[in-house]
Amino acid sequence: MDDNCRPHHANLVEDFLFEEGIVRIEWSACSPDMNPIEHVWDTLGKRVAGRQPPTQTLQELERALLEEWDRIPQLVINSLIDSMPQRCSTLLAVRGNHTPY
Repeated sequence: MDDNCRPHHANLVEDFLFEEGIVRIEWSACSPDMNPIEHVWDTLGKRVAGRQPPTQTLQELERALLEEWDRIPQLVINSLIDSMPQRCSTLLAVRGNHTPY
């Protein structure tokens, strides 16, 4: 699954997917936020941005990302996964248009 972002459709990506036998799932271009990982990235970004003192080096940023990733409660991940049936129903109801997710 991807969010229809142009880099995901580059020839290199398309060739790789074909060679690996990966079939792309049709995904509404109006709803990239339907992908639960986008919400995880947002949570991770906010956690890293809120660290004090702020990271100063690439190594500190890498360490902060790994530490904060490990601190995201599994309950948050499970909740996002569990919300998918409702998200999909909502997306179908609005015929692929904007959803509140």
